[in-house]
Amino acid sequence: MPGILTAIQEQMDTMNRKEKEIAAYVLAHAQNIVHMGITELSQQSGGSTATISRFCKQFHFSGFTEFKLKLAAELALEPAAQSYQDIVAGNPLPSIVSAMEANHVRSITDTTRMLDMKQLHKAIEALKSARQIDLYGVATSGLVAQDFYQKLVRIGKRAVTFSDPHMQVTSASNLTDRDVAIGISYSGETAETIAALKCAAENGATTISLTKFGANTLTSLASISLFTSTLEEGMRRGDMASRIAQLHVIDILFVGLVSEQFDDLVPRLENSFQMVKKYR
Repeated sequence: MPGILTAIQEQMDTMNRKEKEIAAYVLAHAQNIVHMGITELSQQSGGSTATISRFCKQFHFSGFTEFKLKLAAELALEPAAQSYQDIVAGNPLPSIVSAMEANHVRSITDTTRMLDMKQLHKAIEALKSARQIDLYGVATSGLVAQDFYQKLVRIGKRAVTFSDPHMQVTSASNLTDRDVAIGISYSGETAETIAALKCAAENGATTISLTKFGANTLTSLASISLFTSTLEEGMRRGDMASRIAQLHVIDILFVGLVSEQFDDLVPRLENSFQMVKKYR
């Protein structure tokens, strides 16, 4: 199931009655909806056009038109690529290799289709001018935070990341409106990451969330929201494709940042490489 439909299905329990009716109709008639106008969908689903607009905005779309275009793009993918291949007992090694390739490629493709260029641009602009960049994440998301930390240090950006949640909040408490805090969590409901990002926001920092697509607590706290694929299901036992998707977004942010400040940051990147080569 495409990521948008998965997000709708996951959040139906939190919707009111009219929103649930719209969600049920969307899930049952996704292929038809991409050819409808909002008035026709209102007539077919029983929800008002205003409720449909609010429904779309709940999933971070500007309105029904953007929702329909994104859904059409997802539905256009090859059927064979619509779901992840889970771990199978006794699977031959060549099949495992092919499955992992397919999962990771699918995750990157799905994530790319969900990226909002305006939100990405805002994130890069915030990172450009940040006095300090705090990175919050635990478990697998903590590894992604570490990856971004290493990249930022190589270009001379002042960045910090801690695996200890108390230290995350301690650092967040010292941020100002000149700083940026990034919270990374696949679910968007990791308590430690939520606490750190909330603290950073309270102290005036620009906050960025990186979560799976859909409404969640971490996203609600962020001034800039970035999303990854929601399609990882059974594979969540290994946090495999979700990690690849998060790293994909981090790489885009890093390359975008360096590209924007090419003359200043590329020499720093080269110098850090040469110094490590000299002293290691």
